[in-house]
Amino acid sequence: MDLFRAIYTSRPFGFDNGILSTILMDARRANLRDGITGALICRADIYLQWLEGPEAQVRKAVARIEGDDRHVEMKVHVAERVSERAFGEWAMLHDPAATWLWSRSEIADGALDRATPEEITEIFARLRDGIGAPDAD
Repeated sequence: MDLFRAIYTSRPFGFDNGILSTILMDARRANLRDGITGALICRADIYLQWLEGPEAQVRKAVARIEGDDRHVEMKVHVAERVSERAFGEWAMLHDPAATWLWSRSEIADGALDRATPEEITEIFARLRDGIGAPDAD
């Protein structure tokens, strides 16, 4: 099968429960239609989304999101073929960004620019596996 994964971050342009509900409803409807599964981690200062499915459909979804004025400063961190789905049961798993993600000050200080694809992938692996924050040192 032609499986592809894309992980991006963006900043919300306006953020409240109504906007988030609309984004989730739109994503779930489009993803079910297009055979895409994934996860969305979000809070008022960041969206972090994992999309997986047929390559053409994932690329179309990324392009659609890039054109969505509810997202600014979008950056694709991972775009690659994969052998299996990580979130196959979820048209769009929603997780409000836990405090272990990055603090607002870390985001403001450029944490997303410094994050490696491996670090971003690990965030979703922890979500998928139900693991919380790493222990503070």
